[in-house]
Amino acid sequence: MGQKQQPTADPISEPKKRRRVGFSNIDDGIEANQCILVYLVSSKEEVGASHSFRISPVDLNSFFDEDGKIYGYNGLKITIWVSSISFHAFADIKFQSTSDGGKGITDLKSSLQRIFADTLVDNKDDFLQTFSTESHFVRSIISDGEILQHKTSNGHVDSNSHLGTAASDVEYGLALKAESPYTIIIPEIVAFPRLFLFGILYFEEVCLVGRDGSGYCSFLLCQVVRMVIGNTAAGHLYSRLVPLVLLLIDGSNPIDVDDPGWELYVLVQKKSDEQGDGQHKLLGFTAVYRFYHYPDSTRLRLSQILVLPPYQHKGYGGHLVEVLSNVAILEDVYDLTVEEPLDYFQHVRTSVDIKRLLHFAPIQEAVNSTVSYLKQGKLSKKTHVPCFNPPASAVEDVRKTLKINRKQFLQCWEVLIYLGLDPVDKYMEDFVAIISSRVKADVLGKDSGSSGKQVVEVPSDYNPEMSFAMFRSQDSEAARVWIDENQTNQEEQLQQLVDERVKEIKLIAQKVHHF
Repeated sequence: MGQKQQPTADPISEPKKRRRVGFSNIDDGIEANQCILVYLVSSKEEVGASHSFRISPVDLNSFFDEDGKIYGYNGLKITIWVSSISFHAFADIKFQSTSDGGKGITDLKSSLQRIFADTLVDNKDDFLQTFSTESHFVRSIISDGEILQHKTSNGHVDSNSHLGTAASDVEYGLALKAESPYTIIIPEIVAFPRLFLFGILYFEEVCLVGRDGSGYCSFLLCQVVRMVIGNTAAGHLYSRLVPLVLLLIDGSNPIDVDDPGWELYVLVQKKSDEQGDGQHKLLGFTAVYRFYHYPDSTRLRLSQILVLPPYQHKGYGGHLVEVLSNVAILEDVYDLTVEEPLDYFQHVRTSVDIKRLLHFAPIQEAVNSTVSYLKQGKLSKKTHVPCFNPPASAVEDVRKTLKINRKQFLQCWEVLIYLGLDPVDKYMEDFVAIISSRVKADVLGKDSGSSGKQVVEVPSDYNPEMSFAMFRSQDSEAARVWIDENQTNQEEQLQQLVDERVKEIKLIAQKVHHF
């Protein structure tokens, strides 16, 4: 007897079951700027303390792969402590878990070593120990250097000292009706401008002796020490400072510590106590290169300058610039230049140079002549407004005597004219007109013609769109700035440049007036 056959299953209506495949979440990574905090500390007690000084690096992302991100970590938090005593660093790395989300797991140690190199200490206890074992690091390093300038104040009038008058002013300015010692905290030098003018350097503490003579008077001393980078000690110090250079100076690269053409100018503060012990604290430094200038001279180029963040905005950067200017003058170099100055530094530099130029007699006649012409008025109504550049003889006198190069002097010249216009509000319209004329000449060329750097298309069989020649006409140092060819947009951009320049001049003038 035959069996009943079962119906055949339809392969289309009943497909085979497929295995489910799970995909892990793609790791988007985290930017280094979002998970790393950096602190500058001067004692082991400050490590982990809430009041520690946090610094703001230029861009941490640039040290982590191409896209500036860290991959493979969940809940990542990195806290970096940098010692301002020995300039060692320690990184406290915390995270919840790690997993490869498709882009691997970032090697944090090698990434951090791109910044800190050999200064990075693996063990926290070893890092804390450096505050005692290397407490005299700065003092030992600078011991072989050349002290260029040091100034002190001890609150007493010393008839044998060139600071006697200034010390008297300190005593007068801080007179107190008291019978016991007092310590006055001065957070900003701008609170006592006369101290700066009379030659006393910057104070953070002034200790006064009571009227009955009891107590003692401590003092702060600031020195600028010059060291040749080719020297082993100088190279060692700079190598310790490289991480701060990378973190705090935009677009910086370490200098060649084997090149004897480099010089390091270190600003150090020495604080003495009752027992006479001195602690040396590095406040800032500048790296300068000494070039040969034909036929028998040299030029100084300031390439890096850094004041440590806790001491910024107290006048220390300006003092370093002043010391360099003095070196350039005393050693009779050709001039002192600055490599790609940032806007804030250019402001400080110009303020320092203006104070010198205000007392430089050979240019006063030229400044007064220009100011007198401006005061005649109605320049802004004229079709063509002259730029009022200084005479060539004044430019050369400034270069020879004060070592200020031509480009920098032209920046200062406009400030000198502004300072000479009193009351300035009465002549402001005409002053803005000459600034506008100069800016237009710099950007578009003199008479919209041929000054500054110029780009000219030249025929080529290789690539016509990329073929050009660049040359500089001899009647201008200003670099040409390419702006929109649309007339309306062009005028707006020119006006913006004028407004920015006038604002900068006013700020510098205010600072000079203040001192």
